[in-house]
Amino acid sequence: MNVMFNVGSFTALESPLVLLLHPSAGFFFKPGLPYALNMAGLPFGLLLLVVVALITDYSIILLIKGGNLSGTNSYQALVQSTFGFPGFLILSGLQFLYPFIAMISYNITIGDTMTKVFQRIPGVGPDNVLAERHFVILLSTIGFTLPLSLYRNIEKLGKVSLLSTLLTLAILVIVIIKAATLGPQIPLTENAWAFAKWNAIQAVGVMSFAFICHHNSFLIYGSMEQPTLANWSRVTHVSVGSALVISTTFAVAGYVTFTGYTQGDVFENYCRNDNLATFARFCFGLSIITTFPLECFVTREVLSNVICSRKLSNAEHVAITMLILAVCTAISLGYDCLGVVLELNGVLSATPLLFIIPSACFLKLSHGHWLQRENLIPAALIVIGVFVMITGLTMTGLYPQDCSHGVEMFYCADANVSGFCTQTPVGGPGGKVNWT
Repeated sequence: MNVMFNVGSFTALESPLVLLLHPSAGFFFKPGLPYALNMAGLPFGLLLLVVVALITDYSIILLIKGGNLSGTNSYQALVQSTFGFPGFLILSGLQFLYPFIAMISYNITIGDTMTKVFQRIPGVGPDNVLAERHFVILLSTIGFTLPLSLYRNIEKLGKVSLLSTLLTLAILVIVIIKAATLGPQIPLTENAWAFAKWNAIQAVGVMSFAFICHHNSFLIYGSMEQPTLANWSRVTHVSVGSALVISTTFAVAGYVTFTGYTQGDVFENYCRNDNLATFARFCFGLSIITTFPLECFVTREVLSNVICSRKLSNAEHVAITMLILAVCTAISLGYDCLGVVLELNGVLSATPLLFIIPSACFLKLSHGHWLQRENLIPAALIVIGVFVMITGLTMTGLYPQDCSHGVEMFYCADANVSGFCTQTPVGGPGGKVNWT
């Protein structure tokens, strides 16, 4: 059985699997979850991961409740009906920012990941052009993501969803295997099992980035055969629960392997001569390339709705697409630290979209005082969201995280790994790792 998605100028057919796994559309950011545990501390990080999942579950349902109260059937219409045109502009800005920064993250990861894959090809060394991240990003953009992003019909892009799911499962299995085989060879870092660390708030931003799917919620809700709040709640519980299990497994397996050495892109931690890790990198890079156009579709739709308020002509479609990709590529060519990008997108866009806006809309539409029983949780989520945004931005500025900049990790040297135990990272207040 298929269901029909009708959104604006496009129509897409998706299987019921989408209804069960829609938060997993954010899987790209799950490779940043081991990094989130590194920032927060393993026990406290797992607790935060569960809390973020519960908040995601609650706010997705709250979003549909707000739509039912206002008689609207889209996120934009809900916000405009409650906060007017200024609210619509703010939401549009956030909905543009979220996938746009995601595309920058994709390009950074393609540059980091595929260069190491290419270096496993005989004859391709560190000095080869295929080992140069700038060239690989440009090659990927011109050869793959730009042509795919020029599609006007998202149905053709949706056909890669099964491939992405299979690649995701392959990556997860490989990371678990490497935790068992590589993890014991890497020396533990100082405070590897500390309960909590200073950068926990930034970790919340990265986790929010991994779970957010609110921009698709109305679309999926309207596609259900029986779009009732009870059915939607069941779908959401199963979906978020599945995403939580996958996220927790991936995050723990990645973190226990590398502990304090964990990078924003966990694939940066694996050695270049590791064939299994190389296959995982290839799967990951292919998954990113096939997902990139979906994010570009969202950014283009937001721009066209705000600027033109009509269907774009072919020339406008091509021009806006090329402009988006040009700016995105230029930024990703000049910056290579994925962790900071994930943190900023988490606190700047994912947090307000997940914590603040659904709660604010519901409170505006509901009758009664904020301190009434049914309004207490939405009011608390607004306070928490504002706190995470302010504190997360402050911590990111004061204690920016180190990244490897593509340099091979010390434990990959052709020597006995145990001989490197004296190279213990020193963790600063921001969770920085400095090798001494």
